[in-house]
Amino acid sequence: MAVDYTVIVVYLAGMLAMGWWGMRRAKSKSEFLVAGRRLGPMMYSGTMAAIVLGGASTIGGVGLGYQYGLSGAWMVFTIGLGLLALSVFFSARIARLKVYTVSEMLDLRYGGRSGLISGIVMWAYTLMLAVTSTIAYATIFDVLFDMNRTIAIILGGSIVVAYSTLGGMWSITLTDMVQFVVKTIGVLLLLLPIAVIKAGGFSEMKAKLPTEYFDPLGIGGETIFTYVLIYTFGMLIGQDIWQRVFTARSDKVARVGGTVAGTYCLVYAVAGAVIGTAAKVMYPKLPSADAAFATIVKDELPIGVRGLVLAAALAAVMSTSSGALIACATVANNDIWSRLRGAVKPSGGDKDEAHEEAHDEVKGNRLFILIMGVAVICIAIALNNVVEALTVAYNLLVAGLLVPILGGLLWKRGTVAGALAAVSVGGLAVIGLMWGYGILANEPVYYGLLLSLAAYVIVSLATKPTDAAVLAAWRERLAGRGAEAETDAEPATVTQ
Repeated sequence: MAVDYTVIVVYLAGMLAMGWWGMRRAKSKSEFLVAGRRLGPMMYSGTMAAIVLGGASTIGGVGLGYQYGLSGAWMVFTIGLGLLALSVFFSARIARLKVYTVSEMLDLRYGGRSGLISGIVMWAYTLMLAVTSTIAYATIFDVLFDMNRTIAIILGGSIVVAYSTLGGMWSITLTDMVQFVVKTIGVLLLLLPIAVIKAGGFSEMKAKLPTEYFDPLGIGGETIFTYVLIYTFGMLIGQDIWQRVFTARSDKVARVGGTVAGTYCLVYAVAGAVIGTAAKVMYPKLPSADAAFATIVKDELPIGVRGLVLAAALAAVMSTSSGALIACATVANNDIWSRLRGAVKPSGGDKDEAHEEAHDEVKGNRLFILIMGVAVICIAIALNNVVEALTVAYNLLVAGLLVPILGGLLWKRGTVAGALAAVSVGGLAVIGLMWGYGILANEPVYYGLLLSLAAYVIVSLATKPTDAAVLAAWRERLAGRGAEAETDAEPATVTQ
């Protein structure tokens, strides 16, 4: 294992080095939170694919393939569909808004007053997303070093917190690009063909497994529908995803680069299911489906390759974890803390009045990443059920925020009162329904979303329409004309 250990250690050291590099580049709020809004198509595609394909997509995707066969691809496939829908239909408008958070977008669209409550819901979602990603370190480090769960979470979490705190989005973008390359080589180019060959090829897999393992809909129609509702729609409104859209240098980069990343996700989904199906042939009686990834890597891959594939799994977890962490800290600082202390500034682009103010904003956001990172590590140590935590996060996100966000983008009659009603009714309803039906039940998000939609439409129609001046300013921002020119960063060559 010495060679494998060396590969992992070099990889982790590289992540920290990139954090140091990012610290030297992130000199303003825009640079720190959204990489100066100047990523080109190559880096944008890589970093977007990296953040949406985390530990659940890699380890969990293989596990679903082990349990259900090729139809186990549906979870990751719906993530890819969501990213494609976001990129094709909404990303250009989102990128032109020149904001930092989803709540700022809601304030622009509805004329204020919706940011705090929507920020709290988004903060809860990003916090739980970061926690569940951090818990996954325990699985990987256990395979690598037979390490205690708590120590593994602290080690993995501390590395992510370190490079995220140092360089913000610049560090995360660069590390995501490395993680994207490592995942592509480790999972698609190495693990996938090796797993199929070790299982005897597709003909042998078909001969040894039941026919339902090769049924595209074998996982069940209701399950697929729930995946679409949670993951596809979740991709449309999550702060962690929107914050990456904000990094694009233009609306064209956001649209084209996101489409490439979404297509990559579809390929990754099928690959994970095939690997899991191959593992079922080789290890038909594993104690847990989620153990399929670690088992096939540990037992079937040659020295060196094994280290690279485990680094790929680590990369998948780190990319999602760091993206969720900076999103959580951004929301906590800009949407909650700033509003509570009455220091909210109008959203007018990224212009700073002075270099000292820019420095203070970077320092403040850096402090919030550190605080949120420590909180995430502590919660991850105390929490055991990853699936339940992630389900709560996505249920709150979809039931509470999907309607007011998409309604704001698509329906001009929506009002701030309707948006607040949708967030409140949807959020409270899904919490109560999870209490009654159970956290893992499908009904809470179904009914919570319907109640949120009903509240939004009824209250919007019953209240005074949004002020014409607010809507006019909103349309100007959507067209890319309303935000002030960004001057908080030195002119720089666009990053491809």
